[in-house]
Amino acid sequence: MRILIANDDGIYSPGIAALAEVASKFGHVRIVAPDVEMSSAGHSITASRPLSYKRTPLKDFEAYRVNGTPADCVALGAYQWDKVDLVLSGINLGSNLGNSMWHSGTLAAAKQAVLLGLRGIAFSAPVTESEPNFDQLKPALEQVLDLLLTSSELALVNVNFPEQAPLGLRWTRQSVRQYDGQVVASEDPMGRPHFWFTVVPLEAAEPGTDRWAVEQNYVSMTPLRLDLTHEEELARASLTYPCD
Repeated sequence: MRILIANDDGIYSPGIAALAEVASKFGHVRIVAPDVEMSSAGHSITASRPLSYKRTPLKDFEAYRVNGTPADCVALGAYQWDKVDLVLSGINLGSNLGNSMWHSGTLAAAKQAVLLGLRGIAFSAPVTESEPNFDQLKPALEQVLDLLLTSSELALVNVNFPEQAPLGLRWTRQSVRQYDGQVVASEDPMGRPHFWFTVVPLEAAEPGTDRWAVEQNYVSMTPLRLDLTHEEELARASLTYPCD
């Protein structure tokens, strides 16, 4: 199995090295990642300039850095390496739960894989006062990969680890809850105004959601799809406001 690995934290992130180490037990690994951090890049694609693809020493793995986005890395990596079977993204330094899926560069790399007809799995871990303990997460990571690669044909899965050693695995749905957005005004050392955007959750995580599972110290596995169509609203609109 040919496994292409990307991320949005950059080629030198400890998370991508940990993911590559465990993934190498399941197939031939190649890393293609941004040359700098591209967190929250979403599914942006570089269209206004050419991209570079440079070999980069990274432990014992074949690795390349790209001056582009996570989605660029997957598109270019799949082009440069024939017959890729699977794309893994992460392990991200920071959770990608609930609403954060919309702007996650980590998840975008996995989505790009699906757009290319490949399978994509995104992995994220919380960051608190220190980086995640990747050695602690490796057994659970191997368990997730074994489940998804040998017992499942799911095309797109978003995986999030808890802060502590996981109690087990849970299938979950996306947590969608409302937030109170705030803009905090301040000044830089030159007296120029600048602004910070902050959010405060207004609702608790519902049982069965990704955020709830991680709060309960489980690994969350959320199957996703690219089709954003709201089927019930489409049917209701077609009946209420027919366009014939």
